[in-house]
Amino acid sequence: MQKTDAENWWKQKRKTYNIGLIIAGFLAFTLYSIVGSHFIPYEEGFEITIFTLFFQGIGYLIMMAIANLCYNLGYFADENFNTSNSPKFRKNLFNFGFWFSVILPFSVPTWIVIRYLITN
Repeated sequence: MQKTDAENWWKQKRKTYNIGLIIAGFLAFTLYSIVGSHFIPYEEGFEITIFTLFFQGIGYLIMMAIANLCYNLGYFADENFNTSNSPKFRKNLFNFGFWFSVILPFSVPTWIVIRYLITN
């Protein structure tokens, strides 16, 4: 692969990356709703309303935009550190960034469970 091929490769993978973010966001919010309703008492302010859905959705879109800016770091690292232009390096770099980005939204429901287990 030539250097220009690396740029095309990263451009082609962006759709996969964004689909992963959308699915992860939906599943993480669903898990957050389930976990929150079971482990956070109503008195502490846990509730899901149209406003919270809208606010969470806008917040997640902003986070997706930031994640897409960070996605460019993958291409930057590929261009600057993949001196042999290795497809394996490129794929491993993408997989690391993809799975980190997809797992990150699950940190909130995970933290709710951990907090519950520590305090109760």
